Amino acid sequence: MKPIAELIKTPVAEKSRKTERGELMRFFSRHLNHARYTDGFSPISMGRMGKILEGIPTDDLYYLQSVCTKAANFSKRFWWEVDPKKHLPENVARYEQRFKNARR
Repeated sequence: MKPIAELIKTPVAEKSRKTERGELMRFFSRHLNHARYTDGFSPISMGRMGKILEGIPTDDLYYLQSVCTKAANFSKRFWWEVDPKKHLPENVARYEQRFKNARR
């Protein structure tokens, strides 16, 4: 007679290494690499994407995802949002002024 443990096999849950931050990194790299491929540049690796996004909290990555998805040019918006020099008060005012002139 076989032991009950052999007769009733419980599925062993595999430990998943997926994280929400990793999924967001994959999302950004997929969209940026698509644009880079059409422009003739080499793709961004996951390691490089991790280095670019390392100082940004996960909640802010969700904001970045929504802003970039709504933008006409995903890549251009992504790089503008990630660069901290672009967010100085004088640069923001110049950007807003140029945006108002373009909408007329």
